[in-house]
Amino acid sequence: MAGNILNKYGTNGQAITCTLNTLASSTVYVGRGSLVVDNTVNLFQDALVVLKIKTAGTLVAPSYVTVYAYGTVDGGTTYTDTALGTDAGVTLTNPPNARVIGVISAPTTAVTYIGGPWSVAAAFGGVLPDHWGIVVVNTTGAAFDTTEGNFSKTYQGVYTSYT
Repeated sequence: MAGNILNKYGTNGQAITCTLNTLASSTVYVGRGSLVVDNTVNLFQDALVVLKIKTAGTLVAPSYVTVYAYGTVDGGTTYTDTALGTDAGVTLTNPPNARVIGVISAPTTAVTYIGGPWSVAAAFGGVLPDHWGIVVVNTTGAAFDTTEGNFSKTYQGVYTSYT
């Protein structure tokens, strides 16, 4: 019997824990890693990530923020590059082994910018790892705004259904 395979979406606006307020600017891949997202229950095929940031201070040109994806194939013991699976500072290798999932252009001081949605699975050849997260590297030339409420890190899971 013929049917259709359709995209379905999990709950929107799922939080990614990653403290970004006052994240310093870096030209040597120093950033902030997120708490790992455990995909072993939902079994999403992809996750779409959206990031909202707010600039502060005196920016440099070009001014941007790079978002990397990290993952694991050993159930959450080791992660891509130097990611830890925790909400913590990360210094990626130079050049990074983590994969870029998105870039946010941020040319103006004290402005909120939103980037995404970006596919996490695309960073891993189209397959979402069972544990994954993001690393945010600020290359704006100034530390981010000081208020954590001015930042948002969210995802929405994607899966398919046969009808």
